[in-house]
Amino acid sequence: MNLIVLAIVALGAIGLISAVLLYFTSRKFAVQEDERIGQVSAVLPQANCGGCGYPGCSGFAGACVKAADKGSLEGLLCPVGGQPVMEQVADILGMAVEASAPKVAVVRCNGTCENRPRLVEFSGAHSCKVVQMTGMGETGCAYGCLGCGDCVAACQFDAIHMNPETGLPEVDEEKCTACGACSKACPRQIIEIRLKGPKGRRVVVLCNNRDKGAIANKACKASCIGCGKCVKTCEKFEAITLENNLAYIDATKCKMCLKCVEVCPKNAIHAINFPPRKPKVESAESQNNQSAPSAQATQETPQTPKEQQA
Repeated sequence: MNLIVLAIVALGAIGLISAVLLYFTSRKFAVQEDERIGQVSAVLPQANCGGCGYPGCSGFAGACVKAADKGSLEGLLCPVGGQPVMEQVADILGMAVEASAPKVAVVRCNGTCENRPRLVEFSGAHSCKVVQMTGMGETGCAYGCLGCGDCVAACQFDAIHMNPETGLPEVDEEKCTACGACSKACPRQIIEIRLKGPKGRRVVVLCNNRDKGAIANKACKASCIGCGKCVKTCEKFEAITLENNLAYIDATKCKMCLKCVEVCPKNAIHAINFPPRKPKVESAESQNNQSAPSAQATQETPQTPKEQQA
């Protein structure tokens, strides 16, 4: 009986001493979290999409607090919440936030079933990553969309869907938050997060093929062949560059004059969300001016001797 009591007392003493040690240890090494992190996290959408470049909304909230301590929120943006959420974050931290231009995901491929016919049929796992590991895929283009919809599965906002007629993903601009999840999921990196543009208008090269012109043209009817006509047309603004046989338009420099769209022989450059252009109608005065010289020339044409005799 004494042994039992002694054991109980010993265990109790050990437990008490351990509890005291743990208490003082936790107090000594405790990490105090800035209460502003919780406040910032509360106004974030909690999508945890990673589009901000941080591991979830809590990580982004911590980054905002650290940036505020340094005096600027430059470079920080929640793509899901956008400007309204960043303004709330700035108010909590007592900072000013610059207005950021809205962005949207753009599928830089126009290799539809008509433009880029299938050469083989893949019967393995329905995944773009798996198909990419096998080589070219089902078409002759090693750079175009693989059509398995990994981007669709990665989108948390139901903003991208596969079009069964074209075989390409299509972005719903009203739902797209530009989080970049679809871009990260694409093994061929054909989805780019670009500036949405004024009134949603933008000019984009819908091609990612870096092969030489003849090879690219054989693989897809709508591929960029690297002819450089668009680059020459835009020499004044230098908005278009040609690298690795592929033209690229810098959205920050593009003036949207649409001249590059007109000169592209392959229709690889697309003007998105622009109203249809009205055909040019010549005025009656210009038509009369054009017809008048021809009529005068007809009257002044000298007659041949036979015509004079007649």
